[in-house]
Amino acid sequence: MSGKNVLKRIDWPSIFIYMSLIAIGWVNIYSSTFSEANPSIFNFGTLHGKQLFFVGACFVAIILIMALKANFYEHFSSLIYVISMVSLLGLFLFGKTVAGATSWYDLGFFNLQPSEFAKVATALALAKYLSDIQTDIKRRKDQLATLGIILLPAILIIPQPDPGSALVFFALIFVVFREGLPLYYLIIGLLAILVFVTTLMFGTIWVGIALGLSIVLFYLLKKKKFKVPIFPLILVVVVTILFSLSVNFVFNNVFEQRHRDRFSLWLRLEKDPNKLEQIRKTIGYNTYQSEKAIESGGFSGKGFLEGTRTKGDFVPEQHSDYIFSTVGEEWGFVGTVTIVILFTLLLLRLVYLAERQKTAFPRMYGYGVISVLLIHYFINIGMVIGILPTVGIPLPFISYGGSGLLFFTVLLFIFLKLDSNRLKEGI
Repeated sequence: MSGKNVLKRIDWPSIFIYMSLIAIGWVNIYSSTFSEANPSIFNFGTLHGKQLFFVGACFVAIILIMALKANFYEHFSSLIYVISMVSLLGLFLFGKTVAGATSWYDLGFFNLQPSEFAKVATALALAKYLSDIQTDIKRRKDQLATLGIILLPAILIIPQPDPGSALVFFALIFVVFREGLPLYYLIIGLLAILVFVTTLMFGTIWVGIALGLSIVLFYLLKKKKFKVPIFPLILVVVVTILFSLSVNFVFNNVFEQRHRDRFSLWLRLEKDPNKLEQIRKTIGYNTYQSEKAIESGGFSGKGFLEGTRTKGDFVPEQHSDYIFSTVGEEWGFVGTVTIVILFTLLLLRLVYLAERQKTAFPRMYGYGVISVLLIHYFINIGMVIGILPTVGIPLPFISYGGSGLLFFTVLLFIFLKLDSNRLKEGI
């Protein structure tokens, strides 16, 4: 397909939203890292200067992505996945430790985080496998294979340790649900999370009582013709109780103290108000200061470069994971809602693009892109405003980080390239 046809067929609404998010992100990175000693926009020794460099690198990457044939990404997806896994393994020998995590390669001018590349590679590999088997994913071996594709990068990332990045890969399971994975797997997963949280909050005894009452209520309300085998029901009860009993052991013996403190803060597990406040001001310090910064912005914000908490460095990592607090303080409710609307529009647009594909690979890859962006968007904003525990996940296209910006761009534009090829695919 010629360059002219690509420009004609590419989805410009998605590009407009992407450009808007990039611009908003850079402006707020500049504000959160501004120094009167280095006010120049083009000073590449500053954080905002480095981010501007990577914005330029993204445009180069976009040109390369659009220049390659669309079938390149499908044909070489398995090789890209293998290279990505090797790059993750290499961290154990050649990785650079930053903030306690050996997640980077030192390339001189910048550090490269291969877990970002792995998100693109895993989305491609998963789409390739699912499109190749041409099934509704009901066979157990296919389910195990797809789970393996998703789990492998997560297993390699967790020991770095970087549990936040590892968590992102589990979002790709929604691609498999879109392609026909039985919903009872999702129900089981959600129930496991519910049991885990309620056990921490109320204890196993109350979980057992709630389970018993649920079963009694079910039998009282069910229709007479609807029969439930007793053995599977007993098995569900036994497994649920055993899982609940294991929660406290895992929480107290597997989780590190900092993880326990974050859960205690999030779920208000600590009953002593003085100790809870102490945890909030230590482990929860970032979130506490972030909430205060956003609250101080009011409706329209304090104005560009006028954020007093931003200038005073009250919020650690404000240019990266907590960039949303800069938006809240300087641009207020108007600014934060603008970002939420833009992300929501982008995700809805990508769902539309994915659903209009007539071949399996681009549709499945499109849903992989949606899953990765959605979990980043949801968790980052959730942790910044205090409704989710801190896990260290950046806000796509907004947070500082060259690797993140570059590979989020690659992730998105591979899909836009695949979508632009739909005439050749008979769409």
